[in-house]
Amino acid sequence: MPGRRLTSDDRQRIAVGLAQGRNFAEIAGDLARPTSTVSREVARNGGPGRYRAELAQLATVRRARRRAPVPGRETPVAPAGPDPDARIALVTDLTTVLIDTGLPRTAARVLACLFTAETGSATTAELTEQLRISPATVSLAVGLLEQHGLIRRSRDGRSRRHRYFLDEDAGVRSAVVSVRANQRLADTVLRGADILGDGTAAGARLAAAGRFLEQLGDTILRFAEQHRLSTRSALVLDRGDPATARTRPRVGDG
Repeated sequence: MPGRRLTSDDRQRIAVGLAQGRNFAEIAGDLARPTSTVSREVARNGGPGRYRAELAQLATVRRARRRAPVPGRETPVAPAGPDPDARIALVTDLTTVLIDTGLPRTAARVLACLFTAETGSATTAELTEQLRISPATVSLAVGLLEQHGLIRRSRDGRSRRHRYFLDEDAGVRSAVVSVRANQRLADTVLRGADILGDGTAAGARLAAAGRFLEQLGDTILRFAEQHRLSTRSALVLDRGDPATARTRPRVGDG
């Protein structure tokens, strides 16, 4: 059932699926689980290229032991909002697909953080802490994103620090160069909207970006098909029209 925890056998099947090059949705379908369950499992255990079923099982056992309640101590109430593990997995997935669009890894990580932040913004200090990288590395990444028009900077009203904001057209400007990568990005963003919830600013932002990217992918496919058909028709007409054939330059004509 979808509600039960992953078993050792489930993790073995995930590892096999990844080795076969299958995506999270296909693996989740075989396990009768939500795609987010598989993506979180893989993200917290090394990512698609480093996932090992045995190590993932051991890590899960260790986490369960650490979380075991201490007798006599009250269990803290879980904070409201998206599951922190789900958010981490989402940032990882977004980073992966943004890298596929051609962004360098660090720039992709920064952009993924801004996409999933409730305010759509962050300071250098916040990005440094969240990504565990140096301020200089953050500076290089945001400089590249600014150059591409994906983010903008402004003074934080509460301090003298710069705060980086997603550009209003970030979803448009970050459109991928291939239809396949575009559709993967759309799927991940829309899944993120479901994870974060429509009632949150981040969820609404991701939903709007996801819908746009889906439409963009459909438009590219339709245009490609129209171009193919129009090109084929033009070739047929060109070859069948004697007047056109006579006026068409031949190889070697001056």
